[in-house]
Amino acid sequence: MNRKFWDKIGFGVLTAIILFGFLPVIFLFLLSVSNGWRWPELIPTSFSFEGWEYVFFNIQTIKGIWTSFKIALIVTIINLIIAIPASDAIGRYDFKGKKFIEIFLLMPIIFPPIISVMGIHKTFIKLNLTESILGVILSHIIPTLPYMIRVISISFKNLGFKWEEQAKMLGAGSIVTFMYVKFYFLLPGIVAGASLTVLISLSQYIITILIGGGQVVTLSTLMFPFINGGDKNIGAVYSILFAIVSIISLCIMELFLKKYYE
Repeated sequence: MNRKFWDKIGFGVLTAIILFGFLPVIFLFLLSVSNGWRWPELIPTSFSFEGWEYVFFNIQTIKGIWTSFKIALIVTIINLIIAIPASDAIGRYDFKGKKFIEIFLLMPIIFPPIISVMGIHKTFIKLNLTESILGVILSHIIPTLPYMIRVISISFKNLGFKWEEQAKMLGAGSIVTFMYVKFYFLLPGIVAGASLTVLISLSQYIITILIGGGQVVTLSTLMFPFINGGDKNIGAVYSILFAIVSIISLCIMELFLKKYYE
C-alpha cells in the first residue's frame, strides 16, 4: 500500500515538473500565433501565422542562423586550442600563483562580460576589428573560454598521469598518447565545454551589437529587438527558433559523444 502510494506521488511530481517545463513553450507558441492576446483571455481568441511567415520567409533569418553557427563553431575551436594546454597545467600541475590564475579565470563568470568587452572596444576600433565577424569571434572568447578551461581542467585532474605513463612505457609517442589515451578521457569534458561555448556564444546580444556595430547579424541580434519592444509574435517565433537551434546543437554533441564510445 505504501509503495503504491509513493509511486503515485512520484509519478504526480514528475508529471507536474514536465508540465511546468513545457508551460513556457506552450505560452510562446500561443503568443507566436495570436492575433492579439488581451487580459483576461486564457488563450488567444484569434490566430494568425504572420509572425511565422515573416521569420521563415525572411532571408535575414537564414543569414543570422548561419552566422551564429559559424561564429560559435570558430569560437569553440579557438577555445579548445587555448583551453587544452591551459587546463592540463591547471588540472595536473602545482605551481606558484595557481590559485590566483584560477580566480582570474573565474572573473568573466563572476562579473558581466560586457565590462571586459567595453575595455577592449577602443582597442578593437584602433585595430579595425569592429563591425567584423573576426572582432565578434574574439569578443565571444571572453565569456566562453573560462567555462571551457574549468570543465576540461577537471577532466585532466581526474585523468592524472598513470595512464599516460603506461602508454609511454609501451612505446607510444606523444601524439599517439594524446589521441588514444588522453583524448578518450577528456572527450566528455571537451563535449561539455563545447556545448557551453556554443550556447553562450549563440545567446550573446550586447557584445555582438557593441563589437559588430549592427553589421554582424546573428540570431540573437534579430530576436532581442522584437522581444524588448517590437512585435511580440515575431519575438516569440524567434525565441522558439533559438531554442530549437540550441537543442539541435546539444543533440549533435550528444550523438558525437555516443558514437565515439560505441
